[in-house]
Amino acid sequence: MSDNQATAPKPAGSKTLQVLDAIRSIELEGTDRDMIALGMFKDLRIRDSIVEFTLVIPAGFNFVPEEMEEAIAERFNELGWVSEMAMAVRDESQTTAQVPPGAGAAPPAAAAPPQQAAEGHRPLNVGGEAPAAGENPIPGVKHVIAVGSGKGGVGKSTVSVNLALALSDIGYRVGLLDVDVYGPSIPLMLGVDGHPLINAQQKLVPNEKFKLKIMSMGFLLKPNQAVVWRGPMVHGVVKQFLQDVDWGELDFLIVDLPPGTGDAPLSLTQSLPLTATVLVTTPQEVAASVAAKAMTMFERMGIRTLGVIENMSYFICPSCETPSDIFDRGGGKLLASDAGVPFLGEIPLDVRMRKGGDVGEPLMTQFPDSELAERFREIARRLASVLGAKSAVQDA
Repeated sequence: MSDNQATAPKPAGSKTLQVLDAIRSIELEGTDRDMIALGMFKDLRIRDSIVEFTLVIPAGFNFVPEEMEEAIAERFNELGWVSEMAMAVRDESQTTAQVPPGAGAAPPAAAAPPQQAAEGHRPLNVGGEAPAAGENPIPGVKHVIAVGSGKGGVGKSTVSVNLALALSDIGYRVGLLDVDVYGPSIPLMLGVDGHPLINAQQKLVPNEKFKLKIMSMGFLLKPNQAVVWRGPMVHGVVKQFLQDVDWGELDFLIVDLPPGTGDAPLSLTQSLPLTATVLVTTPQEVAASVAAKAMTMFERMGIRTLGVIENMSYFICPSCETPSDIFDRGGGKLLASDAGVPFLGEIPLDVRMRKGGDVGEPLMTQFPDSELAERFREIARRLASVLGAKSAVQDA
């Protein structure tokens, strides 16, 4: 790598995010999908100024490793801080697969073994298992947005519910998928119960309420039944939620993930065909620092973070109307700034949100004209704007 990029503008975001953005910018002949979407860029590891990764040549594509290496090196050179890159190659082009239009048979390439993780760890699978070329994992669903957090107790599910309702309120067709398999709370928060029906195509029909299509592990469990599963079982039920549910036509499918960065959220994130994620944190440093780890997990899997929502930003005393920063303030905004992603907004601590979730009447439906409901609508508009999504109202 040359040193002539010193005067170039400094790229935004963490090193991981900069690398992923650089890879996405490489145009591929014969497809309108980028390398990460195709599952070609995996096992990313960054050590100071050294970038290590595995290049996967997918079945049915005629990408030449040497040409791809040159294109990647050129993009990394533009970042200014990369001094060396180590590329392993895994060639899957000779396996039987559907060949997309414009892609011929690939010439054989010398394969190098994928990098091994350090003892006791496993490499994150950047991008997860990519669907077959041209295949839409959830037909009819335009954007799959995960709502995640670094830790529990930050109000992630409450934000997921009200964000989904806000998107619906401004004219989008919205579904809500609760994959927090160990603690599914969406049915309670929306006041929905009962097993989903099965249609003539032998697919589950999502329950519906407040114009949302809703699916949750909670619909399939007995009351108070606990789930004791490991990663592969979680992976299996999510696959069923994706393949065996008739979601119909949706602009957004909002996915409520389990908290943290452990086996369950990792398995789920790898299973889901995510467009992007939204991070929820509370203001204090301990919550924001853990949320930053969750953002890094998503980035290393090739999943874009659309922005950060700070929940419980402050509390307004109902008697004296004085704001109090119970959990400090500004941690979410600082996290977004440090990561180079949009700050989507602040949500104050409000007893109406807690009560609404307990009785199945969310704030967005109980108090649609409140200032807090408008905040959720504004966050929904910002989220849609980042994606360039247009609603039926905007198209009319």
